[in-house]
Amino acid sequence: MSDLDSVKKLRSTTGAGFKDCNNALKEASGNLEKAIEILRIKGVSKASKKMSRDANEGLVVICKDNNKTSIIEINCETDFVAKNDDFLNFTKEIGEINNFVNSDLDKLNNSKMKNGSSVSQNLINLIAKIGEKITLGRSKTLENSSSKIFTYNHSIIKDNLSKLGVIVSLEFDKNSKDIEEFGKQLAMHIAASNPMVVEKNDIKDEIIEKEKKLIQEELKNLGKTKEIAEKISLGKINKFREDNSLLTQDWVIDTKLKVKDVLNKIDSKNLKIKDFIRIKIGE
Repeated sequence: MSDLDSVKKLRSTTGAGFKDCNNALKEASGNLEKAIEILRIKGVSKASKKMSRDANEGLVVICKDNNKTSIIEINCETDFVAKNDDFLNFTKEIGEINNFVNSDLDKLNNSKMKNGSSVSQNLINLIAKIGEKITLGRSKTLENSSSKIFTYNHSIIKDNLSKLGVIVSLEFDKNSKDIEEFGKQLAMHIAASNPMVVEKNDIKDEIIEKEKKLIQEELKNLGKTKEIAEKISLGKINKFREDNSLLTQDWVIDTKLKVKDVLNKIDSKNLKIKDFIRIKIGE
């Protein structure tokens, strides 16, 4: 095999650049297996340097089977890479594995991909090949043992890969056309309205306390007395809870109604929103 043929084969095997492959082969005295090891070691070095950079682009992938539905984001640095075939194929396979391991990040990193290497090793190799920081981001799995899960992808790049994804779980006694329609619309509502929680009392205390401090500081700067500030603050906090809780948000399809009003109009016993997650790239 000529030197050029060896470089081509090494490039095909590793996805590394011509110069890197040529140098690795020289260092390995023409031994392909040793050259692959050298590139892998250098790939780790390249990847570690890139991990200090920001990765605010990427894709969200939703995958499901008969028992559950999962969502995960894969981040990169530029929108150009987010549309790269290697990145798209990697993200799609990661989504399938993530659903299999129930969004357990440790299990995900150690899982084998179709090429026989682990997710973590494939991630390192992809960083070395593409030249950008790539990370596994937020993820969640919802079981559908006593519920039905509805999904929504916004700004779809390809198939189940998008810039914004939503999964929401509805619990009910008997399914109907009204529930099916509501579930689809609810997923779109969540995408547009970005609620924090299902019910207003579910918002974490530390979030409320932080909001209180911001409101009080704002009112103090406006010269309000302590007594008036406390009354205004109470009203603003209640509004904050309502605006950020799914059930008390204005229904995007008809803002005269709240989500809970639409829910209560559906003729179904024990219908309730069980859980949801919304992931948008860059947020």
